[in-house]
Amino acid sequence: MKKKETKDIQFIKQPYYPGGQDAITAFVRENMKYPEAALKNKTEGTVVLRYDINHKGKVTDAKVLTSLGHGCDEEAIRLIKQLEFIAPKNRGGKVLFHKTIQIHFKLPTQKQTVNPQPTNPQPLQINYQITSSQNPGVSAGKDKGGNYHYSIKMS
Repeated sequence: MKKKETKDIQFIKQPYYPGGQDAITAFVRENMKYPEAALKNKTEGTVVLRYDINHKGKVTDAKVLTSLGHGCDEEAIRLIKQLEFIAPKNRGGKVLFHKTIQIHFKLPTQKQTVNPQPTNPQPLQINYQITSSQNPGVSAGKDKGGNYHYSIKMS
């Protein structure tokens, strides 16, 4: 018995980015260059873009819907125009797709510089010497456990 071929449910197939939304997010994170003006003005927020994808999967146009300013809009457009989608054949037609995306700008965190610890720390060695004298600034005593305690008064 021969299986019946199924037809595509979608009349027009949408372009898609290899790896999906997570891959787009990773691409933006890796390629974003935080604008100098935004760093100086401590600008954070979200830029919303509307962009067009042609029948070949290329981003042909991008417009800012929600602006952030200080160079963030231009950086968001630059990033989106680098994306290349996979555009399936749509019955021979050249279809232009419109999509929106949000690009989030968050200031990089300042890492505190801490003196690095050596990789092979050497045990701390303390050399000391206890001497007894009849100095009026030094007193010694023995506690109930048999341990000696010294107090030195500096003046």
